[in-house]
Amino acid sequence: MIAMALTLYAHPFSAFCQKALVALYENATPFTVRPIDLGSEADAAALAALWPMRRFPVLVDGDTVLPEATVIIEHLDLHHPGPMPLIPRDRDAAIEARLLDRVFDNDILVPMQKVVLDAIRPAGARDPFGVAQARTALRTAYAWLDARLAGRAWAAGESFSLADCAAAPGLLYADWVEPIPEAFATLRTYRARLLARASYARALDEARPYRRLFPLGDPGRD
Repeated sequence: MIAMALTLYAHPFSAFCQKALVALYENATPFTVRPIDLGSEADAAALAALWPMRRFPVLVDGDTVLPEATVIIEHLDLHHPGPMPLIPRDRDAAIEARLLDRVFDNDILVPMQKVVLDAIRPAGARDPFGVAQARTALRTAYAWLDARLAGRAWAAGESFSLADCAAAPGLLYADWVEPIPEAFATLRTYRARLLARASYARALDEARPYRRLFPLGDPGRD
């Protein structure tokens, strides 16, 4: 049987695209990137033809079209498994990994994006109250994560998982927006461990040419 080629529609600077890329790189899964520039009408149309919500990443696996990074990683783990299982085989551990995945997406990436996107709004349309709420949400999430991750090598335990794929870009960009306090040594050390992981280091290097696009300015650090 001939294996179908995987194609990932993505942009390297997108946090959610990096999340999917980490999973692919972690298991050296063969795939092709279809770069998407949302400033290009042709690229936007190509993405909309696959996923009308026009969000990336989108994975095409033969006749199967999958949006959303979490769903893509679940699909890869089921249909293209490698030496590193990204969904723990133990059911309780899998629940913990999925919980942490949602926290990194909803409580780290979403408020981070609120602050970033507000910076590119017209001056009269900005939302300082919403930005303050987003920064508070980040600090709340930092405190919860610092306690939850105590004694763990990775987000859900001793093995790298779906949750870490989400955490790597989430904590990279969140720390640029609302620095993780020095008091949260567990979380800061975990972030450093993620940035040093070969799979994320590769995604991070691929994103470097686009750091000038960060609306709050390139912080000059990882």
